[in-house]
Amino acid sequence: MGLLKLAFRRSSIKQFTEADAHLKKVLDTKDLVALGIGTVIGTGIFILPGTEAATHAGPAVAISFLLAAIISGISGMAYSEFASALPVAGSAYSYGSVIFGQVVGWFLGWSLILEYFLATSAVSVGFSSYLAGLLQTDHISGFNSVLAGPMEGGIINLPAVVLLLVILGIQIIGLSTTRWVENVFVAIKLAILAIFIIVGLFFIKSNNYVPFYPKEFQTGAFGLSGIWMATSGIFFAFIGFDTLAAHTAEVKNPKKQVARGIIYTVIVAAVLYTLFAIVLTGMVNYTKLNVSDPASFAFTFVGQKGLASVIGIGSMIGMFTGVLALVFASSRLIYSFGRDGLLPNFIGKISGSQHVPFNALLIAGVVEIILAGFVPLSYLASLINAGTLAAFTFVNFGIIPLRHRTDLPNENGFRVPGYPIIPIIGGLTSFFFITQLETKTLVMFGVWTLVGLLIYFTYGVRHSMVKGSKFDQSIIKENNA
Repeated sequence: MGLLKLAFRRSSIKQFTEADAHLKKVLDTKDLVALGIGTVIGTGIFILPGTEAATHAGPAVAISFLLAAIISGISGMAYSEFASALPVAGSAYSYGSVIFGQVVGWFLGWSLILEYFLATSAVSVGFSSYLAGLLQTDHISGFNSVLAGPMEGGIINLPAVVLLLVILGIQIIGLSTTRWVENVFVAIKLAILAIFIIVGLFFIKSNNYVPFYPKEFQTGAFGLSGIWMATSGIFFAFIGFDTLAAHTAEVKNPKKQVARGIIYTVIVAAVLYTLFAIVLTGMVNYTKLNVSDPASFAFTFVGQKGLASVIGIGSMIGMFTGVLALVFASSRLIYSFGRDGLLPNFIGKISGSQHVPFNALLIAGVVEIILAGFVPLSYLASLINAGTLAAFTFVNFGIIPLRHRTDLPNENGFRVPGYPIIPIIGGLTSFFFITQLETKTLVMFGVWTLVGLLIYFTYGVRHSMVKGSKFDQSIIKENNA
């Protein structure tokens, strides 16, 4: 029983803020929106509309994106309130530790590590897929062995590895450089998306929208299982806004600016995703869209190879910014674990004149390079949504106990409207979409969770530096004896 009490110690917000004091507060609303859009509008918009349309929903994939956006928007408001009340690094991990207890925080953080690692690697592999499509469009061949890992008949996915090495170099230089690169590339990416949507309108054929929701996907209750499955598979596309919460300790005015960054990101992403899906499925019949580079493929399909090359380059820029933001977020989450003693302390050290968590950044980079270089996109993407939805569920429900914590005042910060109805709806719908994931995905996520709990109970719980617990410190001494 003593060990269980240790696991459910609730972390002190003061401990987190003191540990994060060495991080530079340089981000504002504009930077957060750029980071958010840079992450959200990456592989999500350039790959998922095609694959989900072809395999689950047909042209009705636009509805799935809209549903995912609404639920993500509700969850985004919950993240915003937490970031306002708890302006610390670590995102859902830190929130869970303070509100529910450290073992819940660890579970959420462990889920997010899975999400960020796999998403970073998946976007890098997506980048390589667009490069391969670009080379094929321009009739350049002979590089197949270094454009795919051994599980796909190649040797190594070299473009994905090089991309991650470049981004690691940018991150090590420091946050100011990262912020500048992100802002410039996001502007370029939005211009490319505007070109796709506006020019693509002239190549839409109305018969491609018939049937809008194909009969082969109309299974389950009310025939909506196809739309539900597409929606549950799309949440990966919206993970950009929750990465913003991981940067809270580096924001100039977290009580206001994090909320704005998250909400603006979700709104922009919802509009662009829905328009992109409508145009894409209007240009090409959904049955032909199960490809790794649907944006370029669509213009190649309608005989516009020059535009296909431009869109391919723009897509790669989009994925570059996505990887940049994800590496940033994953390193900050690992840093949080080291900061709190749940992983070895050297991981939580801040290094150099730019005050970056170098050790955490290096560990994140090495793992992501290995995954991107040798594991196919389909393997990487299947598990991402489970971690995302688990975090959404706890963060939404966590608003209720947060409002009852008198030691965490937030009168002048952002608060979720429609309390408690809106957070409950967000939590229930997030849990529902977990149940819509494939069985093998849930099994793999269960195995990942068990491995995480094993690490926590054999190392983390005994080395934790949690202070301010409501439980007597004698329990800690007893269990460390």
